[in-house]
Amino acid sequence: MVAVSTDTTSGAPQTGLYRSLDGGANWSVTLLPLPTGFTGAEAAAVCYKFPNTFIVTAHVFPGEESGTTFAYISTDNGQTFGTPFVVGPGYGIYINNDETNLAVDNSQVSPFLGNVYVVYNHQFNVDNFSGSAAFLSRSGDGGNTFSTTTLLSSEKDTVERPDVTAGITGVVYVGWITTNQGSTFYIKRSFDGGVTFEANPITVSNVVLVPQVLPVTGYGFRVLTFANLATDRSNGPNSGTIYAVWQDNRLGYSDVFLSKSVDRGATWSTPVSITGAPQGSQNFFPAIDVDPLLGVVNVVYYTNRLTNFNLDVFIARSIDGGNTFTNQRVTTNSFNPNGTSPTPAPLIGDYIDVDSVAPGGYIATWADTRTGSLTIFAGYNTDPIA
Repeated sequence: MVAVSTDTTSGAPQTGLYRSLDGGANWSVTLLPLPTGFTGAEAAAVCYKFPNTFIVTAHVFPGEESGTTFAYISTDNGQTFGTPFVVGPGYGIYINNDETNLAVDNSQVSPFLGNVYVVYNHQFNVDNFSGSAAFLSRSGDGGNTFSTTTLLSSEKDTVERPDVTAGITGVVYVGWITTNQGSTFYIKRSFDGGVTFEANPITVSNVVLVPQVLPVTGYGFRVLTFANLATDRSNGPNSGTIYAVWQDNRLGYSDVFLSKSVDRGATWSTPVSITGAPQGSQNFFPAIDVDPLLGVVNVVYYTNRLTNFNLDVFIARSIDGGNTFTNQRVTTNSFNPNGTSPTPAPLIGDYIDVDSVAPGGYIATWADTRTGSLTIFAGYNTDPIA
């Protein structure tokens, strides 16, 4: 198992890589080196490519300028990584590539098996016109080289971190949420391995953005709204289903909503809350994965449902194709997002993550302050029903 985060233990922000060889019981820590000329890294993501490759992407920068998307590749199951290389270059104060995400097509029946898809928030400020757009770079050779970037969203919109997933037959789905007026969850599809995408995006749902600082006295951390996608690549009855999850304030508080598509993303179901959380509680930073063997849907999220202030990680799980969900606690201790300080924390990270552990289980990673400062924790369950 491999997980990544922004790690500041050395002073400068770097990409921390955490590796477990015993199912998550013990973890080693490695700081991935910064490329020459860069002073920090953040917004890392990691993905596995069959049979023994891990690919890490990160936003690497000097100061707040020239934000460039870099990739690191390991071909020995995460033990060592090669020299980082550019996926999407930044240009001074004009182009900044941030909030990376990636997916690998590991489907054995896909004609694009081994393709790597990297997406990021492409921030620009040119000729007094500024914004942020969803971009994608693809690799058809397992991540060794990447294509010219593809603009997916409208330059007139503002987006945060996009997401990407590949279906069992190799269809590529990229999703993003606009954060300007009329916020909307959109997707675009590619049927040729990410070479081209449909001209017009498909609407998944309208979105009511949650406040960037949740309305709880003593909270100070930001809560950005990101798109999250996953596909069912199992041989089960819901194979091919695409799931979209996001945090939404339509009920007057932050809650996690899900919509699904059974026709390769052409149409989407009416969004439903999947947390079963008390009214007025705050539920945010959802992340989704679908077990590739059984099709179990796993969605992790932060919530203050137990104490109204301290946070826990819960998971919503579905064994019937997203029709119904059961929720269970992942954390063993609720934690104060401010750690030991009475001063509101500006950040607890911008996202958490979950991955399936066959058959039907999961492992989740998140930032937790039970030690007094932000620390990366992992929790897992191997029972597909409980």
